[in-house]
Amino acid sequence: MLYWLLYLKLFHYFPPFRIFRYLTFRTAFASLTALFTGLIVGPIVIQRLRDFQIGQYIREEGPQAHQKKAGTPTMGGLLIAIAILVPTLLWADLSNPFVWIAVFATLAFAAIGFADDYLKVVNRRNLGLTARAKLGYQTAASIVIAIALIVLQHRGEYSTVLLVPFFKQVHPDLVIQRLAHHPQLWPLAFLPFVVFVVLVIVFSSNAVNLTDGLDGLAIGCTVIAAGALAVLTYLSGHATFATYLELQRMPQIGELTIFCGAMVGSSIGFLWYNAHPAEVFMGDVGSLALGGAIGTVAVMIKQELLLPFIGGIFVIEGLSVILQVGSYKLRKKRIFKMAPIHHHFELLGWSESKVIVRFWIASLVFALFALTTLKLR
Repeated sequence: MLYWLLYLKLFHYFPPFRIFRYLTFRTAFASLTALFTGLIVGPIVIQRLRDFQIGQYIREEGPQAHQKKAGTPTMGGLLIAIAILVPTLLWADLSNPFVWIAVFATLAFAAIGFADDYLKVVNRRNLGLTARAKLGYQTAASIVIAIALIVLQHRGEYSTVLLVPFFKQVHPDLVIQRLAHHPQLWPLAFLPFVVFVVLVIVFSSNAVNLTDGLDGLAIGCTVIAAGALAVLTYLSGHATFATYLELQRMPQIGELTIFCGAMVGSSIGFLWYNAHPAEVFMGDVGSLALGGAIGTVAVMIKQELLLPFIGGIFVIEGLSVILQVGSYKLRKKRIFKMAPIHHHFELLGWSESKVIVRFWIASLVFALFALTTLKLR
């Protein structure tokens, strides 16, 4: 909105407004706008949540130290969504389709999380949507995103070819080309791509959701992951850097840097109130939205296979639950004292703050490794 007004409309009357065409400038201001939106609106949202008695319910089988957190305002993810979307709409070029796909992903997964949180509050228990319903809605949203990207691929603005870390010459295409030219078989040609997109986004969304179990843990890791995505997005949209690093250059992708910058700013703003001891929890409305946004951006900038490193802690948290459930169903034995894995370390005797900070450090190491792979390819 501001980009359209200050640069496209007023630049000719006031030449200094040319600064608003620079992506780095608008990304910085989007981050700051998101940060101050979170800091200023945060107390208002927290008070409203208290007024409506929207408190967190703690499962009894978890660490007993967490029982004192019962009643802490939840659904603070509404603050995160606002702080991401408002700066994006203000500072991004709204004629860019990738920006709108990112906005849709955030809103769609936030809506799913909101429904889940609302049912928990209404039913006064730590159970909201059923697992089947939640996965169904997440899958539907991811399919819509995949279809939008297929449309952009037909317009030559997106590629379904994967970038494989460490291998320069390996570029598998997720579209079956021999079927793509047959009108009747055309939908089957894109089926592998759609399935892949759904798996990436749904896993990303749920992995962040599972990580959100300690004060500031998920949002701190999100700051790091979103920062890494901002760098990767900027490089992918920059002609010189993309060519040098042998990335698939998609000029319009660069505008997503503003969205990633807003995600960093909003996460830092929320961390101000979510740091231990937390004044508010993000709830599923925040964790699902952040995970969905991270997965969607990774798909759009063609860094899906690098996502396990960008969000390394999220992946470990998600895999710990899968392994725990699988082991118990197959062997009737548990691998960890409790899953997700951050609870395992709590039960080993680590304090909550120690688990959080050490997981942040691990997340930073993963993100830095992800960035180094660009030159190691």
